[in-house]
Amino acid sequence: MEQPTTVTADESALVAAFEARIAAGESIEPKDWMPERYRRQLIRMMSQHAHSEIVGMLPEGNWITRAPSLRRKMSLIAKVQDEAGHGLYIYCGTETLGVDRHELVAQLLDGRAKYSSIFNYPTLSWADMGVIGWFVDGAAIVNQTILAKASYGPYARAMVRICKEENFHKRQGYEICATLANGTPAQREMLQEAVNRFWWPSLMMFGPSDTDSPNSAELLKWRVKRKTNDELRQRFINLTVPQAAAIGVTLPDPDLRFNAETNNWEFGEIDWAEFFQVIGGNGPCNKERIAARQKAHDDGAWVREAATAHAGKQRRDVQAA
Repeated sequence: MEQPTTVTADESALVAAFEARIAAGESIEPKDWMPERYRRQLIRMMSQHAHSEIVGMLPEGNWITRAPSLRRKMSLIAKVQDEAGHGLYIYCGTETLGVDRHELVAQLLDGRAKYSSIFNYPTLSWADMGVIGWFVDGAAIVNQTILAKASYGPYARAMVRICKEENFHKRQGYEICATLANGTPAQREMLQEAVNRFWWPSLMMFGPSDTDSPNSAELLKWRVKRKTNDELRQRFINLTVPQAAAIGVTLPDPDLRFNAETNNWEFGEIDWAEFFQVIGGNGPCNKERIAARQKAHDDGAWVREAATAHAGKQRRDVQAA
C-alpha cells in the first residue's frame, strides 16, 4: 500500500496552478510541471493503449494468408500495419513522460501491464475480420475521439491521427459484414455467429461500470477522460444498433429496446465476472497472445542489437570527426 506523502506549501501552489490550467482547458505539455500521480496515471493508461494496439495485431494477422481475395488481403495487411504504427506512436508519447518503452514492453511480457480484454478472444472465421472492424474499431473510435480532447497534449494529438486511420478500419470491417450479409445462407450464418461471439466482449472494451472503475474519477477530474465508461458504452450501442438493422444482423441481446424518453437503446446485463476473468489473465487466448508477443520479442533481439551497434558507430564517427 502506498504511503501518504507530505505536501509542501510550494507543491500545493504548483498543484493549484496545475488544476487551474486544467479547469481553463489548457493543454499540458511534457516540460510543464505536473503532479506525479497525473504522470503515473497517464503512463498506465497510455501504455495499456499501446499494448492493446500491438497485441491487437495478432488476431487479425492470423487471417492475412487466408483472406478470400487479393483486395481483402491488401486491406488487412494495411490495417495490421496501421495498428503497429499506432502502438509505436503511443509508446513515443509515454516516453515524453520519462519512461522507456523497453520498460513498458517488459511489463507487458511479464504480466504486470494490461491491455484491452477484447484481444483475448479467438478469431474463428473470416467474418470475425469484419465484425472486429465494425465492433472493435467502432468502439475504439467512440473512445478515442473523446481522448483527442485529453488534457495531455501528446496523447490528444496522437488520437487525432489515429482516429483517422481507425475510421478506415471500421469502414473496411463494416463493408465485409455487409458483403457477407448479402451473400449465401452459409455466409450470413457465419456473420451472425461472429456477431454473437463479439457483441458482449465489445461492450466490455469500455471498461467496468462506473461504480466499479477505480481510476475514472481521477482521470475525469484531470480531463484526461471527458466521458465515463458507461457514457461511452451507451454511445457505442446507440450508434451500432441502427447499423446492425441496416444489414439485417441481429444483436444477441433479448433485452435490447429503445427508450423514447432518454433517446437511448437500453441493453441487458453484461457478464462482468467474465470481464474480470479475462483481465486477470484467464481468458480464452491470454497465454497464447503473450506467448506470441514474447516469441516476437525474442526473435527480434538481433535487430535491436544491430540497431544499437549502428547507433554507437554513428556516435563514434561524429566524435572522431
